[in-house]
Amino acid sequence: MQEDFLHYIWKHKKIESNSLKTTSGESVFISQVGQHNLNAGPDFFNAKLKIGDQLWAGNVEIHIKSSDWFLHNHEIDKAYDNVILHVVWEHDTDVFRKDNTTIPTIQLKDFISKDILHNYKKLFLKGDHWINCENDFAKTDGFVLDNWLERLYFERLERKSKTIEALLETSKNDWEAVLFRMLTKNFGLKVNGDSFFSLSQSLDFSVVRKTQSNQQALEALFMGQAGLLEQEFENTYYIDLVNDYQFLKHKFTLENKHVLPVSFFRLRPPNFPTIRLSQLAGLYNQHQNLFSKIIETNTIDDFYEIFKTSTSKFWNTHYTFQKASKASTKIITKSFIELLLINTILPLKFCYAKKMGKSVDDTIINLALKINSEKNNIITTFNSLKKTSKSALHSQALIQLKTEYCDKNRCLKCAIGSQLLSK
Repeated sequence: MQEDFLHYIWKHKKIESNSLKTTSGESVFISQVGQHNLNAGPDFFNAKLKIGDQLWAGNVEIHIKSSDWFLHNHEIDKAYDNVILHVVWEHDTDVFRKDNTTIPTIQLKDFISKDILHNYKKLFLKGDHWINCENDFAKTDGFVLDNWLERLYFERLERKSKTIEALLETSKNDWEAVLFRMLTKNFGLKVNGDSFFSLSQSLDFSVVRKTQSNQQALEALFMGQAGLLEQEFENTYYIDLVNDYQFLKHKFTLENKHVLPVSFFRLRPPNFPTIRLSQLAGLYNQHQNLFSKIIETNTIDDFYEIFKTSTSKFWNTHYTFQKASKASTKIITKSFIELLLINTILPLKFCYAKKMGKSVDDTIINLALKINSEKNNIITTFNSLKKTSKSALHSQALIQLKTEYCDKNRCLKCAIGSQLLSK
C-alpha cells in the first residue's frame, strides 16, 4: 500500500461517502476535500467537513497507519495543530491534540470498493512488464489519451524551458547566444552533442557575430575550437582554415582546452563532425539574425527553407580532410531539420513566448503535429501496445510519460492510470 494511493482516494473521493464514519462511529460528510499540499505540512489544506453534528474547517493528514503520526513527529510540529481529520489505511492508535482531545480518524480500508482496490493491486503488480499498465494500455479511451499526451508534451516543453532559462542567465539574456548553444549541441547529435556544446561554451557569441559574414572564417572558428585543425595535412583548404583560425585565435584570445574531443567512431559519414560543423557555419553565414527569424516563423515549410543549407564546396568531395569522396552536395536533410525543431526551435519558441507573457500553444501544437514521430525504443514499444505515436507531439509526450511517470511508478498521477483505477 502506498500513501500516494490514499492521497488519490481522498482527493478524488473514491470512497463510499454515504456510509463514511470515524473509528469512534461518528458520521462524516465531506463538503470539500481541501487543497492538495505537495510541500511540507499537512497533506490537504482548508478542508470542510461535518463530523457528527459539528462543522469543521481545517487540514487533513493522511498516513498508512495512525502510528505514523508519531513516527513523523507530528505531535511536536505546530504545522499540524489545525488537523481536523486523520485519514489512514489502518487504525492502530489514537492521536491527540494539545488539549488531549482525540483527532477524529477514518480507516479507509473500510470504505473503499473492492473493484478499485483490485484495480490498484493489478496496476502495481508490474512483474516482468515494461510498464505497469502494459496489458491494459491498448484499452485506454482515445479522448483521454489524446488530451493526456498533449498535456505531457507541454510538460516536456516546461522541463526543457528550465535548461533554456539557465542558459539565458549565463548569457545575460542574449537569446541569439542561447539559440547558438542549443543548435550547436543538437548539430552534434547524441555522439558529439556534449562535445559540440562545450565548443559553443568556449567562445562568446559576439565572436560568431563578428565572423559570420565570412563562411570560411566561421568554419575555421568552429573546426579550430573543436580541435580538428591540429594535425598536418597537405591540403590547400585545410591549410587555409588553419591560417584563418590562428588569426581568429590571436584576435579574440580564444582557448579550446576545455572543449571535449569530437568522435567519428560509429557515425555515418553525413553525421561526421566535419560535415555538421560546416553546415552550422553555412547556416549562420546565411542568417545574420537567426533567432528573430525563428520567432517570426510559424509554418513548417518556412522552417524547412530557413534550415535548407549546405556545407562549403570543399565538403562536396570530402567527409574528412584526408580523403576525397564521391561528389555530393551535403544539404541539411528534412529529417535532421525536424530533430532541430523538436529539440531546439519549438522549446525556444515556447520559452520565449512565456517570458514575453504571450501564448503560442496553438502554433506549437500545429507545428509538432506536422513533424514526423521520432523513432526509438520507447516509441516502438508503445506503438506495439497501441498505435499511438503519429507525430513529434506524440513521441515527445510518450518519452515524457515513460521517463517521468511509468519508470517512477507515478501511475496515480497519470490520466491512464486514473482511468484504469476507476474501471
